[in-house]
Amino acid sequence: MSIYKRALGSDFSRLHPKIQARFGFCHRDGLASIGTGVMEEIWHGAPYTLPFLYIGTWRRIMFPEQGRDVPFTIENYAYRDSFERETVSWVRTFQTNKRRRFDAYMIYSEQRGCIVDYLGTHQHLAVDIDISVESNGGLRFRSGAQRFYERGIGFDFPMLFSGVADVCEWYDDRQQCFRINVSATNRFWGKLFGYTGRFHVEWKPVSPGAVPPHILPRRTEPRE
Repeated sequence: MSIYKRALGSDFSRLHPKIQARFGFCHRDGLASIGTGVMEEIWHGAPYTLPFLYIGTWRRIMFPEQGRDVPFTIENYAYRDSFERETVSWVRTFQTNKRRRFDAYMIYSEQRGCIVDYLGTHQHLAVDIDISVESNGGLRFRSGAQRFYERGIGFDFPMLFSGVADVCEWYDDRQQCFRINVSATNRFWGKLFGYTGRFHVEWKPVSPGAVPPHILPRRTEPRE
């Protein structure tokens, strides 16, 4: 079963049909959702937020570039990770002046009773995600508690050095495309970064165990 169906329960049926299709597949379906489109705007906060964003580039979590009408792709593959957890990749590539990626991997955690989003190439950050259905049939993601994991180290990540992400994805019937809006803010430092864009989706068949290597994380974190 799709991790988003598990998290939403009966509310999943309130999503727009196109959003249901996009978030309703699992590894058994042998499909990937490949989105291609344009970021109408990519922005970042005040200059003092830039060190946070540059640090994020080390593990493909955040980046400091900004711009308008930036081509991008989003690659969502459903697969079983090395711990047999149903996982959905969120690999976003932005063709700014310097090509940037933002990698994330979502599971449904029985232990925590919510979606957990592992950020970056090495899944150092595990973030609790609350999801809900918007009035336009879109899906909203809002981040909560965050934990840092590296080898034998594990601790609650201080929000002073991180941000709260608010993501909404919906289908625009008039324009016949998907739309996405993302903003990350810090309680103390204000707006960090965000983007607004539109895209179309192509469904790609995927054989069992054939997720492309460039999609998979370099390290898979077992702790939730």
